[in-house]
Amino acid sequence: MPEEDQVINTAVTGETYDASQIQVLEGLEAVRKRPGMYIGSTDVRGLHHLVYEIVDNAIDEALAGFCDHIQVLIHPDSSVSVRDNGRGFPVDDHPKLHRPAVEVCMTVLHAGGKFGGSGYKVSGGLHGVGASVVNALSRKLRVEVSTGGKVYEQEYTRGKIDYDLRVTGDTDSTGTYIRFWPDIRSEENPEGIFDPGIDFDYATLKTRLREMAFLNKGVRITFRDEREGMEQENVFHYEGGLREFVKYLNKNKEVLFPEPIYVEGVKNMVMVEVAMQYNDSYSDSIFSFANNIHTPEGGTHLTGFIQALTRAVNDYGRRYKILKDADANLKSDDVKESLAAIVSVKLPEPQFEGQTKSKLGNSEVRSIVDSLVSEHLTTFMEENPAVSRIILDRCLGAARAREAARKARELTRRKSVLESGSMPGKLADCSERDPAKCEIFMVEGDSAGGSAKSGRDRHFQAILPLRGKILNVEKTRMDKMLMNQEIKNMITAFGCGIGEDFNISKLRYHRIVCMTDADVDGAHIRILMLTFFYRYMPELIKQGYVYSAMPPLYKVTKGKQEWYVYDDAELQKKLDEIGRDSKPEIQRYKGLGEMSSEQLWSTTMNPETRTMKQFTLSDAIAADEVFSLLMGDKVEPRRDFIIQNSKMVADLDL
Repeated sequence: MPEEDQVINTAVTGETYDASQIQVLEGLEAVRKRPGMYIGSTDVRGLHHLVYEIVDNAIDEALAGFCDHIQVLIHPDSSVSVRDNGRGFPVDDHPKLHRPAVEVCMTVLHAGGKFGGSGYKVSGGLHGVGASVVNALSRKLRVEVSTGGKVYEQEYTRGKIDYDLRVTGDTDSTGTYIRFWPDIRSEENPEGIFDPGIDFDYATLKTRLREMAFLNKGVRITFRDEREGMEQENVFHYEGGLREFVKYLNKNKEVLFPEPIYVEGVKNMVMVEVAMQYNDSYSDSIFSFANNIHTPEGGTHLTGFIQALTRAVNDYGRRYKILKDADANLKSDDVKESLAAIVSVKLPEPQFEGQTKSKLGNSEVRSIVDSLVSEHLTTFMEENPAVSRIILDRCLGAARAREAARKARELTRRKSVLESGSMPGKLADCSERDPAKCEIFMVEGDSAGGSAKSGRDRHFQAILPLRGKILNVEKTRMDKMLMNQEIKNMITAFGCGIGEDFNISKLRYHRIVCMTDADVDGAHIRILMLTFFYRYMPELIKQGYVYSAMPPLYKVTKGKQEWYVYDDAELQKKLDEIGRDSKPEIQRYKGLGEMSSEQLWSTTMNPETRTMKQFTLSDAIAADEVFSLLMGDKVEPRRDFIIQNSKMVADLDL
């Protein structure tokens, strides 16, 4: 059986289980049968993953030193093309399969220049399966290769060859052009792979492509959208690489010294790049990458960096008596506070933990990063005493705040144990004790809280009314934050602790629902809650436990019939449906408190009829940027953002 064939044991019922129950999937059929195994999902995230895989191939050419320009284009028909000026796929026959190498790469799952050969020293993507997976999940794909003075072309339908590789012209350039049409399910295409109605999001792809340009200094990436009414273009090119990446992370913050600290080195074929700079915030923005792949759970490279940074700061503090003999050493949390940093490593054989490659596992990388960063930081701090003192003062302030926060948490714990009822007084808890079945509504105001308490299902729904706008934690350290009563109520109600005490397994509700008014103030309160979750309990968002309720904006009444609508566009559509001449009655809800408990239940809380949004953390870098922009101290960037996006706001209650 060819090595690219896949064998799947199919579960069967009954007594017979023999060879006839073994399903053999040939070629790329396994990818179409189990797409989630290769791209994670068949929703919009999986759709974008197709673009990333083709771009990663081009980036690999850049890493090998043969490509400096990549063009990505969304065509009017929502197909996507990626062109690079690298060497171009090899077009000569593969010695074993006796087919053109480009055809083998596009149609055989585990084929490519990244499997033990000398084609690439380092690479990202799906390690050689990226192009073939994209081909399998596209209803159509075309590849053009410019090499040796000729242009070669081949097309495929759902991964199968349409015609043999052919020469279509002459050229004096080199490179690869791939255009693909994703296989999206529809009435006309019921066999499609991806969810119906999805399309590429320019902003999401722009964020990833900008990231790639930062991580690969000198590479120019041109990105253009040609869809009707969505035309736009961006060019990303950063000669400063990670230095400019850190400046980008800090663009909405006040930095504590003008230029990022930069580390670059190679040891045992592992390339290490680090850029870091402190700012005036109270949270860290540290992101790690391995072979250009974001590792949100860190790994050995991040561990090595944190170890080196903590040791270098402590050693400097001791050497110059900034840390006294009686002082305890600074902890890693102290030196990370206020730090924006990028840690990037590139290595021949990365070992990622988990299917999603969220954590780097190579044990040797930790000591390599530790050694290179430690050596450079020690030298830098000796040569830049003014900057070093700024860093030490910031870290000492973080240590004092950490100790104050520890005492505040300890006081809260002791108080909870001593009090007869440890839950907040305003919490109306549910009777169910299985967290997976429980949900808590964080409700704006006592009035709406009263309606929610009356209308809820007491078995599995808890209500916690919040008084006004909670504290903006983006501008506050944890010790001050823990003095805020509304935040303390949330921490106590959730049961999972915070900071060093955080334990996701103790969370009492697996749906945390922000239920605020459908107006500007309600949106502000929701953002304040999300800022708190993102900065101090990000695991709640990562695990998919945070939601936003969607209360209706209008009630439309015509005779004895009633309809609830959720925005102005839906209102106009409903009025067209029922007829405007009969003059239906339209009630605009200014707040949740205007609804009766029955209305609140049927429109916003009843699992059978409600609509809720789930918050995800699909792009931590973009999320960090938005929270810093919207909730930070800098006014100018926030004002510019509001002006640029004002056209997206359909209705403002002013």
